[in-house]
Amino acid sequence: MTFSEWVLFFFIIQGIHFMGTWKLYKAAGYKSWQAVVPIYNAIILMKIIKRPGWWVVLLFVPTINLILFGVIWVETMRSFGKNTIKDTALVLLTLGLYIYVINYSDKLTHIADRSLRPRTGFGETLSSILWAVILATIVHNYFIQPYIIPTGSLEKSLLIGDFLFVSKFHYGARAPMTAISAPMVHDTIPGLKIRSYLKYPQYPYLRLPRLQKIRRNDIVVFSWPADTVRQFFVREKRVDKPIDKKSNYVKRCVGVPGDTLEIIDGFVHTNGIKNVLPERARVQYTFHAYAKKGVSSRKLLSQGFEDFNRTYKIDNITENSYQKIIPHIIGRMGNTIENFKVVTPSKGLPADIIFEEGLRVSEILELKKEMSLTLEEASILRKISGIDSVNRSINTIKIPNETFFPNKITYNWNEDNFGPIVIPKKGMKVELNRKNISLYKKIISEYEGNKLEINLSQIKVNDIHVEQYTFKKDYYWMMGDNRHKSEDSRFWGFVPDDHIVGKPIFIWFSIKGINDGLKNWKIRWDRVFTTVDGPGERHSYFPYFAGFVILWQGFVFYRRKKNKLKE
Repeated sequence: MTFSEWVLFFFIIQGIHFMGTWKLYKAAGYKSWQAVVPIYNAIILMKIIKRPGWWVVLLFVPTINLILFGVIWVETMRSFGKNTIKDTALVLLTLGLYIYVINYSDKLTHIADRSLRPRTGFGETLSSILWAVILATIVHNYFIQPYIIPTGSLEKSLLIGDFLFVSKFHYGARAPMTAISAPMVHDTIPGLKIRSYLKYPQYPYLRLPRLQKIRRNDIVVFSWPADTVRQFFVREKRVDKPIDKKSNYVKRCVGVPGDTLEIIDGFVHTNGIKNVLPERARVQYTFHAYAKKGVSSRKLLSQGFEDFNRTYKIDNITENSYQKIIPHIIGRMGNTIENFKVVTPSKGLPADIIFEEGLRVSEILELKKEMSLTLEEASILRKISGIDSVNRSINTIKIPNETFFPNKITYNWNEDNFGPIVIPKKGMKVELNRKNISLYKKIISEYEGNKLEINLSQIKVNDIHVEQYTFKKDYYWMMGDNRHKSEDSRFWGFVPDDHIVGKPIFIWFSIKGINDGLKNWKIRWDRVFTTVDGPGERHSYFPYFAGFVILWQGFVFYRRKKNKLKE
């Protein structure tokens, strides 16, 4: 809905409210006309139901207002003596319209001195839960949101299994755009696996004042602007969602509005200068390690290297044993039992399964092994005995393709050699022609809501022939630190400013092997209670926190014991 449509809707609601409550206002000792004045009528209603005036502010907070509407409908009924379960159910099921029955009834008595305490223990518990949900929703939407790293696109800067606190206020909290949605969940109701929201209506985009701009090399959480999905790791066709219900991604912003960005042999350059990353950034590239006698997986693991695959030959595979190893493999080779091979991560095949199934397993000693390494790790690997050479994989073959942005056959960019490309900035003008229109097509039509027509002779925006276009929004370029294992802006392009969610600021917990089952979980204590960014090595504040909790509990225990002695 547009802003003007929301204004019209607001006044329609005011009319509905007036028609259904004007006699209630009069019975409570107020004037009938007070029921029709926007906002003022809500303030008076709070007095009628004996609730604080600041509730009126919450009526304009998305998601929270849905909860509060129900509370106010019930409180209005009870203010006029309608306290039964039937009355409560009817007013909620009719979305408040049952109040019309009370408003136009012959017997209308306002109970000015009614008790506000819940009549039952269940009612008190429910009231506490509702206010806890409201408070948590405010914090979640406008201050801090918990987030879990599900994929390795930012390894080793952020790790799979890191539990983050994401600040909404650093870049300015984005107010919810979906008017009707369940609180405290994103796009799906857990357990039920159903959509947690209605696509319509939608609030206009609004962002609160920010503390800082997005800076180059900031790690940013944003709504994925490309074809979105119902859940990670599940391939399916496009699922169109409202902006604030799209899948959340976390990447590093390597290009800000107005930058000219180019990737040369895998290294990002902005405005002609090679990008200098923060101290804690651990950018990984694909390397190939070579050894004439074979690259030993055990030696790599003993030296702390884990980002590589292993290949095993199994001589006596059966259907039953194959089903048991499926969770531990990432691929297989060979079409016969005599030549059956599987590929696993660096952890290899579990020894207990090999023993239980009596499998005859031998690891293939590869002369070349592909690995994901930082530049520093590659330098260390070269010094290990038995390793002949370590070479970074660079895709220098530039052929026309549709894989990389702008996903048109006329462009020959790839993951290591890309651009140059100008990142649009609000107010910036760009010349439009048939050669470059594919770079900005999605911006003009989808992100900025214009009607775009392209034919052989001209380009039309909103039915007007144009030769240039002025951008209405700021855009960003996001990339993962695991450069060859990240689906990022190289594949789907620019990220609009209204898709920005927040800034990761704190790792409060971290589990290694979070996707491998509970029994394989290991807590990374060195990452618990650490900041995401900052100078120097990562430092855990957990011992200080634990010490504070122990001292506090000791103080509480001492006070209680002292008070008991006085009694």
